[in-house]
Formats: sequence, structure tokens, C-alpha cells
Amino acid sequence: MSESLAVLRRTQNQELADLADQHLKHDLTESDRQKLKSAASTVSTATMIGTLAGLSLGAYFAFKVRSNRRKMFQAFRATEKPTHVRFASGREEAIPDISPLVKPSTFGDFLTYTLFASGGVLLGGETGLLIGGATAKRSITSDPETKQRIENAFRSFRADVLRKQIEQLEGGKNQLELSL
Repeated sequence: MSESLAVLRRTQNQELADLADQHLKHDLTESDRQKLKSAASTVSTATMIGTLAGLSLGAYFAFKVRSNRRKMFQAFRATEKPTHVRFASGREEAIPDISPLVKPSTFGDFLTYTLFASGGVLLGGETGLLIGGATAKRSITSDPETKQRIENAFRSFRADVLRKQIEQLEGGKNQLELSL
């Protein structure tokens, strides 16, 4: 079952790719295609740079947190701590040693690096995606004629996909093979 589903998805993706290629070739000029490729490259590059910057900042902050935690633990361990508490009634109670509970561990270091690095990747990647998307949009919309041709090509592509879906529905197929 899963193999036939994978084959169906590859077929769907290939049909969509062929349909998109037809619209790219017939509806757009060479300069329009170059602008689209350049815009896609801009988004990809900005996202990659943002992701790498986020990863490196996350690792840096994780290192700083880890080293500060070790310094605080060593300072805590080096200070003289009370061992007993004497109440006004004269009763004396022992204070438990909490040093082993606040001691930095390998598991804690692993979690620190993992959380900070993944947070940096998400934050940096999303920031890069937003900046790259805005830059790509600005480059595409700078020329109103190019913008109009690209919008028309996308509209006709969507209309063709919808027509194919209608044909499949009218043909009685249970599962739609094309989706946008």
C-alpha cells in the first residue's frame, strides 16, 4: 500500500512539475524566468545565512550559559555554608547539602546546547526567510510588466490544476491525484 502511494505521489509531483514547466516556457519571457530563478536563489541564500547565523549564535549563548553555570557552581561550592540551624527554642536542625543537586551535568550541558542551537536555527532561519522573501518580492515587483506576466502565468497554472482535478472528480476517481 505504501509503495503504491509513493509511486502515486511521484507521479503527481511529476505531472505538476511538467505543467509548471509548460507555463514557465509559454507564458513568461526569458528575463521573467531569470528573475524568478534569481528570486528563488535569493530566498534560499538568505535562509541559509540566517540559519547558520542562528546556529552559531545559539551555540555561543549555550557556551556562555554553560560556563557561567560552572563558575557559579564553583563559587557556591567554595563558599562556607551553614550546616545547622538553631531555633529560638534551642532546637538544632541539620541543613542538607544541596551541592550535588546544582552540580552541572553532561546531560544538562547536552540539553543546553540542543535547546539553544535549535532555537537559534529556528529564529535565524525564519528571519532569513522573511528577509529573503521581502528582497525577492521587491526584485520581482520592481517591473510592473514582469509582475503582471508572472501573476498571469501563476493564475493560468492554478486554473489548469483545477481543471485536471475537476476531470478526475467527474471521472469518478476516489482520490485526487493533483493538489496545489
